Amino acid sequence: MRLSTVILPVRPWHDGGRDEWTRAEQLGFHTAYTYDHLSWRTFRDGPWYGAVPTLTAAAAATERLRLGTLVTSPNFRHPVTLAKELISLDDISGGRITLGIGAGGMGFDATVLGQEAWTPRERADRFGEFVPLLDRLLTEDSVTYEGTFYSAVEARNIPGCVQRPRLPFAVAATGPRGLKLTAKHGQAWVTTGDPKLFETGTPEQSVEAIRGQIDKLGKACADMGRDVAELDKILLTGFTPEPGRVLESLDAFVDFAGKHFELGFTEIVIHAPIPDSDFAADQAVFEQIATEGLAQLAR
Repeated sequence: MRLSTVILPVRPWHDGGRDEWTRAEQLGFHTAYTYDHLSWRTFRDGPWYGAVPTLTAAAAATERLRLGTLVTSPNFRHPVTLAKELISLDDISGGRITLGIGAGGMGFDATVLGQEAWTPRERADRFGEFVPLLDRLLTEDSVTYEGTFYSAVEARNIPGCVQRPRLPFAVAATGPRGLKLTAKHGQAWVTTGDPKLFETGTPEQSVEAIRGQIDKLGKACADMGRDVAELDKILLTGFTPEPGRVLESLDAFVDFAGKHFELGFTEIVIHAPIPDSDFAADQAVFEQIATEGLAQLAR
């Protein structure tokens, strides 16, 4: 069982930002992730910093903490340039980077470059090309590729990742095409639960929906000839019914996490508190969960 956190990139590095990442390491989190957006939801009109520079700074400020994105998407990324940044990040961090990656959504990132927002099918089409090409770019010295959406001409990526054969992919997916990509290319699978249940569902309905997602992941792995047990299973909290309950108290966290670890999850991710936001929470409770939560679950 692993406990990780998400640190949204909303604080200036020299005014609290750096302290959040070093504190995450001190608290013993397995991984500290950040969101890879250009702006996001209710934070759109406030400070929001870039994921790759933030992770680069965090890599230099920490020693043991794993670092990553939850998640990067094709909305404004190209596999060739992303691969170069990831190889550099993996080097700077000494091999501590995990790439959380998904198909993207309908938020601000979808239109900020001037394009029309892609339909779910169009996002899946691009994702289906993006992930295999990125896999090649991170494992081969030189890649030439001509696809429907992406191209690479003798793209050089020497010396490759510190982690071999490449840094791990944590693929966020619930649909059949995304789960197939997870089974083929992923080292981990990510879910936030069923979004249809977020506002009107119950915790019990959410658990059953996630159980169904895990069953579909198992089938996708079986179809690929892969043991689903090889994949880490990551739950990003905050998007299931009663999202704030997870960080209400140590007992509330233990109850929530226990039910989801029983489903087969290997990693639970909680958001670092941000006052006056959807992620407001008691910092003392958050730190208590970080230091005592897994020990309580192991009893």
